[in-house]
Amino acid sequence: MTPITTGALIFGLVMMMMALGIPIAFSFLVANLVGAFLLMGNVAGLLQLVDNSTSLITTFTLVAIPMFVLMGALLFHSGLALRVFDALDALFGRIPARLSYLTVAGGTTFSTLTGSTMANTAMLGSLMVPEMKRRGYAPYMAMGPIIGTGGLAMLIPPSSLGVLLGSLARIDIGALLIAGLIPGLILAGLYCLVIFIQARMNPSCAPVYEVESVSAAKKLKLFITNILPLGIVIFAVVGFILLGLATPSEAAAFGALSVAVLAAAFRRLNVAVLRNALLSTVSVTGMVFLLIVCSSVFSQLLAFSGASGAVIDWAISIEGGALVKLLLMFAVLLLLGMFMDQISILLITIPVFFPLANALGFDIVWFGIVVLLALEMSLTTPPFGLLLFLMLGVAPKGTTLPQVALAAAPYLLSDAVLLVLLVLFPALALFLPGLL
Repeated sequence: MTPITTGALIFGLVMMMMALGIPIAFSFLVANLVGAFLLMGNVAGLLQLVDNSTSLITTFTLVAIPMFVLMGALLFHSGLALRVFDALDALFGRIPARLSYLTVAGGTTFSTLTGSTMANTAMLGSLMVPEMKRRGYAPYMAMGPIIGTGGLAMLIPPSSLGVLLGSLARIDIGALLIAGLIPGLILAGLYCLVIFIQARMNPSCAPVYEVESVSAAKKLKLFITNILPLGIVIFAVVGFILLGLATPSEAAAFGALSVAVLAAAFRRLNVAVLRNALLSTVSVTGMVFLLIVCSSVFSQLLAFSGASGAVIDWAISIEGGALVKLLLMFAVLLLLGMFMDQISILLITIPVFFPLANALGFDIVWFGIVVLLALEMSLTTPPFGLLLFLMLGVAPKGTTLPQVALAAAPYLLSDAVLLVLLVLFPALALFLPGLL
């Protein structure tokens, strides 16, 4: 068989099994077994597959994944995340649309502490939607910031999906994590701008209400006791990597340790918290590691068959510059996001997109940020964006999917503005990695 035929057979087998509802990891596993048998021959090919699988997950860089997951799990189960939210609530005072701004500020903070998009959106939705409804906020002022801010966890370190992307695409994980910080903060600023414009255009969409007056001394105390300590966690993760004091894996371990110490200091660490956090970590990490093995072997089989190289040569030969091809790849990621989860998209596109980006002369770290931005947008792209359905689940009864999609639309536009900024000014993503 020709390289294209072999690659199409393996790829088609994966897509067919996923369409039948077979779990992602097992779909790739079966395709890998069939591919190894066809390409390498009988038992020898299967033995080679086992050897490759063992070496893929016995690397020190992958330690970052369970450590980041454990850090986020400890924050949620210990209640430290809620302390940050309560402190921010007191600090915001009586500014117009304060709850919408609070959602962006809280979501951005949680993104730097958890790295989980789903957890971020679910927690913000369950906390903020009932309160905003009670205060008379328009539905789009309540749902829009939650949907938009939930996706920030993909860009702002420590991004769990960023670690996975770096592992699968063989990108420097530390550089990729740090590269998302400035774009993520810019995106949070754009979200605040959207809220400001909406509140100015229609003040009744976010009614002003009386809040308990908090003295400057109490605000300072809340900042020092509830927010500043978690700055230690952020420094342990981001600062250690940026200063070159630790690898991403070591920084992730420092982050998990610092959260555990803080939880113990606030008397929030007990056997139940540890048990729940560890069970969550083992469950998520086991799934991720299995996906890494299956997808990496899949990538190797495509490369061995020659299919990846053939597709890349074909894509390069298409008329149009590198920017046109970048936009095409971005559009493919958005399209896939309407039907598939983000991990599945990565597993399918990495073997082709990253070698293609390298051939087109794009900086791989910069391209990784563009991919994460596309995956974030795909979560809120109607009609099948996953965050839209998650928001629909926590929204007031009677809320429809079109209402949720319209609330998310200005935030999707903000994502598009960030993409333009990244294309025009690549240094937004590459400045901090350049300091490493």
